[in-house]
Amino acid sequence: MNAPHLNRALVLEGVVRSPDGAGGFTTTWTALGRLWAEVLPGSGSDTQGEERMLSAVPYRITVRAAPVGSDSRPRAGQRFREGTRLFLIQAVTERDPFGRYLTCFSREEVPK
Repeated sequence: MNAPHLNRALVLEGVVRSPDGAGGFTTTWTALGRLWAEVLPGSGSDTQGEERMLSAVPYRITVRAAPVGSDSRPRAGQRFREGTRLFLIQAVTERDPFGRYLTCFSREEVPK
């Protein structure tokens, strides 16, 4: 297995839920760190969003592994940011038998 080409700096973001004072919550994203990654696209499709049609493209994003429980270890439900682009993490698995790299199955949604 060849080592991935980690040539793109992505910001890993996690969700923070705060009480809104009216019995509900507000959701904000906070940066957890910057990771170097290999980003490989899959084939795209169209999906219906809340208010408009979205173009959804799956990606396999590979990063160096971090210990379980570490803030720098990606998890499903988090996202990567690259400028204005957002990649929602759907699942994470170890890429190699030694656990040196993680593959994050992600989706970028682009408004049409």
